[in-house]
Amino acid sequence: MHHAPTLGADPERPLYIVFVGAGAVGCFYASRLHHPSHNIHTSLIARSNYATLAANGVSLQTHTFGNYTFTPSSVLPSPSAAAAAPHPWDFVIVTTKALPDRSDDATLIAPLVSPTTTILLIQNGVGVEAPYRRRFPSNPIVSGVTVISAEQITPGTVRQNRWTRLHLGPYSHSADLDAESRVDSHLESLGLAKAHQIGDYWTRLGGIKDVEISDELDLQIIRWHKLTINAAFNPSSVLSGGRTNADMVSDPELRSHLKGVMEEIWEAVPTILGGRKFGEGLASPERILKSTERNVGGRPSMLVDWEAGRPMELEVILGNPVKIARGRGVRLGRMEGMYALLRSAQGRRDGEKGKGKGKGKEEGKL
Repeated sequence: MHHAPTLGADPERPLYIVFVGAGAVGCFYASRLHHPSHNIHTSLIARSNYATLAANGVSLQTHTFGNYTFTPSSVLPSPSAAAAAPHPWDFVIVTTKALPDRSDDATLIAPLVSPTTTILLIQNGVGVEAPYRRRFPSNPIVSGVTVISAEQITPGTVRQNRWTRLHLGPYSHSADLDAESRVDSHLESLGLAKAHQIGDYWTRLGGIKDVEISDELDLQIIRWHKLTINAAFNPSSVLSGGRTNADMVSDPELRSHLKGVMEEIWEAVPTILGGRKFGEGLASPERILKSTERNVGGRPSMLVDWEAGRPMELEVILGNPVKIARGRGVRLGRMEGMYALLRSAQGRRDGEKGKGKGKGKEEGKL
């Protein structure tokens, strides 16, 4: 982990931060960054809950910080509305679902990005950063992996149940979908400085004590480790007919399958990430399975999306890792099979509903 001297916001110059996506994760982390008394001003771009947030702010019920109301500097209905702000955005923080097959979010945020903007991505899966790097070749990009249990129980009301951990690290090129991708030291150092800056605000001013800063490849290790859980449980829950995590683990055949998916990723990661391995502190597949036994009622987000008729995060949880691995000469056979089946199932479901490609793109908008 990297440590930097404490950084404070410049008292002479306001710092402007905008969150793209006002779900539970975005609202919670935004609320811990908004400190007008320290010249840090945080805004939200909301969609379905825009009217509620604009009128009342966000009501937070938190395990960690008690209950409070977060009133952002502004609540905006779209990126174009945010682009009309009379100041540049210092940080654009993306907390939407990553659906690169449905919408090009890198282009969507382009009106918000100036030459001095840092882009921070707090999203699931791997390869999420690559479209932003291609669209913004010289801006600092910070990649974020969160461990949090939070939900928006009604529009504008967010409950944080457990955990606040946030891993941050720079991103240059290491998760692009080609075998020659390497870390760019200049872009990495730019992103690392910005990761320390925003991490310091969250820790010192926002009270989140478990923000951890890593270099680029260590942050990707953390991304791939979280993927071992998401790639095993999320698709399998849909393909098994809607079984919950704990229920799947109780079935010997499914338990063996889940372990196989996780072990497939464990074995492939050193080749994918230039020799780096999962460290001792990261839970092994067997430990993950044991802890899941107690997670009774846990419903993976992909299952929730499937049952609601929404697009699933198939590309970043299955498609991207399969393609990244293939580009480095590694096959992820179990994941390839689940990806092919679910991609077909989702396509048929959406086709049967009369949703053409254009409608799908509309759904993916913020």
